[in-house]
Order: sequence, then structure tokens, then C-alpha cells
Amino acid sequence: MPDAPVRRPAGARVARVSRSLRGFLVAVPGLLLAGFGTVHPAQLDAATAPWWTTLHIILLPVFPLLAVAQWFLLREAPPWLRWPGWVAAFGYAAFYGGLDAVAGIAGGTVVHAQHGATPVVGAVFTAGDLVGHIGAACFLVASALIVVAATLRAGWWAVPGGVVLLPASVSFLDSHIFWPRGVLTMLAVAVGMSWLFFAGERSAEPRA
Repeated sequence: MPDAPVRRPAGARVARVSRSLRGFLVAVPGLLLAGFGTVHPAQLDAATAPWWTTLHIILLPVFPLLAVAQWFLLREAPPWLRWPGWVAAFGYAAFYGGLDAVAGIAGGTVVHAQHGATPVVGAVFTAGDLVGHIGAACFLVASALIVVAATLRAGWWAVPGGVVLLPASVSFLDSHIFWPRGVLTMLAVAVGMSWLFFAGERSAEPRA
């Protein structure tokens, strides 16, 4: 008689679905920001100021989701990588949120109120750029620690994810989410984070 088909336990199927869902959720912040980047004005002037302000209000709770993804990816890292990575991710959320509030919400509000760019707007952007660069640098540090942790855990399986995530994190230093480079940067962040998650999960699977 032919052998009966092997049925996987229901728990294994649920775990596989749960793993796939978590891998997708890790990519969601980058995908969301890429989508918003396609409608981000290329420049701030009197005509774009209202949407510029509104968009950055919408983005205020979205940008920190990248830090949440970084925290999640670092959860299995050794403490000497996990804790500095968590601090760097927190630094990104705090300082990059400052860029969103200052250059985004405040900058757009000032341009709208003054019916165009003025020296005041330049001063606002100078302050916003400063905190934004600090935040993006923190994001790069956290991403680098994630790649190191994933490589230690998954070996060569983590390399493609690192090759995608690290250049994207460098690009983020000055690309923001502006079309086209900023959008491509966020897509790469999403792909790199998701790949590193699945590489780590694969390494944790029991060997037959």
C-alpha cells in the first residue's frame, strides 16, 4: 500500500503563518514611508505648504515605526549588540521625529503663513536638518548592529539582507523620503529588514 501522506501538525502551520506575518510587519514601516514619499512635495513653497504641513503631521507617528522594526530585529542579538542597537534606534526615533516636527510641520506652517520662503524658514530648516542628521546617523548605527547580529546568527544567509540594508541606511542620511531616491531607499530598507528577519528565523529552525 502507498505510504500515507505526511501531515504537518497544526501548530507548525500556525507558526509558519505567524513567521510570515512577522516578516511582513518588519517591512511595513519602510513600505509605508516609500508610499508617502511618492506624494511628498519636491520643494516647499507657498503652493505646496498646506500639503507639506499635513503630510508631516501624518508622518509623525510613522517614522518611529522604523525604530520599532529595529528593536524587533535586535531582540535575539547578544546583549553587547542588542543594547547599543536599541539605544541607537531610540536615538533615531527621537531625533528624526524632531526633523519631522521642525522642518516638516513648523517649516510648512511658516511658509504658508508668510506666503513663501523667507529667512525665517531657512533658520527653521537649519535646526531641523541638524536633528535629522543625528537621527539618520543613529538609524545607520542601529542598522549596522542589526546586520552584525544577523550575520553572527545566520551566517551567509544574512549577507544579502545586509548588502541591501546598509547602503539604504547610508542613503537615508540625506535622501529623506523624497522621490525618487528616498522612495527607493525606503523600499530597500523594507526588503533588507525582512530578509534579515527570515534569515534569522531560518537559522533557528531545528535541523532534521
